[in-house]
Amino acid sequence: MSILKGVGVALVTPFNEDLSVDFESLTKLVEYNIENGTNYLVVLGTTAEAATLSDEEKKQVIEHIIKVNNKRLPLVLGIGGNHTLEVKKQIEEADLSAFDAVLSVSPYYNKPNQEGLYQHYKMLASTGKNIIIYNVPSRTGQNVEADTTIRLANEFPNLFMIKEAAPNILQYFDILRKKPEGFSVVSGDDEYTLPVTLAGGNGVISVIGQGYPKEFSTMVQLAFEGKVKEAYEIHNKLVEITRLIFAEGNPCGIKVILTEKGIIKNYLRLPLVTASEGLYAKIKAEIAKI
Repeated sequence: MSILKGVGVALVTPFNEDLSVDFESLTKLVEYNIENGTNYLVVLGTTAEAATLSDEEKKQVIEHIIKVNNKRLPLVLGIGGNHTLEVKKQIEEADLSAFDAVLSVSPYYNKPNQEGLYQHYKMLASTGKNIIIYNVPSRTGQNVEADTTIRLANEFPNLFMIKEAAPNILQYFDILRKKPEGFSVVSGDDEYTLPVTLAGGNGVISVIGQGYPKEFSTMVQLAFEGKVKEAYEIHNKLVEITRLIFAEGNPCGIKVILTEKGIIKNYLRLPLVTASEGLYAKIKAEIAKI
């Protein structure tokens, strides 16, 4: 699965004023990323506000992105949850013919221990599908520890990759140091992208990347080439806006950037709300600097 390398972007779902899905803006977003160097697209991740989409809307979003992409970039589909048997069923029943892998977030709310997390992903691995483990403790309330990830990576070849978003960068380094050959580690935290890539990671599944695909993709490519100084110049240029977009939760910040770039309209579905006036002004000022 070496094609899932570089910058993958977790696409937002654009909405119209009446909060229906804005397919015209979704087309613009996909084209903008393809034209500016994004390496692969992640469909219906948490950044897509997937929890607020109906089954029919999810189906429509999937079909639309497949059509617009037209096989130009690899695609990853988000399918996750805290009901293991139901997630397994969804993966088995999904039409994955257009997708290269499934991104599956670790179970949230239930807070299973490490054995429970292991058994969850073991069950998903039994589908035989290519699955990316997604560890994001800030959202799920439980950390998939490095030793659990390594255990899964060693036992189930189709659990071939992790999107790691633990708040402790040492956890990334432990996985990179202990992982079996062929197991891929990508950053799930935009600010850690460069150090993780330089340490042997395969890039990032990014939020900020869809707003600045050319810059972010160039930074990661420079890291692959060992051009550290040049890569950090881009990192430092984007670090402030990267922090700002998460200040009031995701995806309200990235939707400000995409609105200011004329790609989407600035609407979110409850329980999420648009960025406050103060945050909007800060992001807009940082956009002007960049």
